[in-house]
Amino acid sequence: MITKEIKSNAVYTTAETQKLLKISNSTIKRMLKKELIMANKVGGQYRILGKEILRLVSPTTEKRVEKSYLKLKERVVNKINKW
Repeated sequence: MITKEIKSNAVYTTAETQKLLKISNSTIKRMLKKELIMANKVGGQYRILGKEILRLVSPTTEKRVEKSYLKLKERVVNKINKW
């Protein structure tokens, strides 16, 4: 198994980030849209700092994701209950 070190000051494309995090294209798009991972658009393509990728895999990020999920779940439940 080949492991690649994530360099905090390096700049990664979304494809490289996907490979590093082992996630799908739709997942990376969803994360960018919900601002779970911050990126800059350069020439129509996103660029992600290594710091962001490292922050994403830290334990505190899991709490943010859980919070986001629970908010979404609450909205869905409220919508269903209105029916």
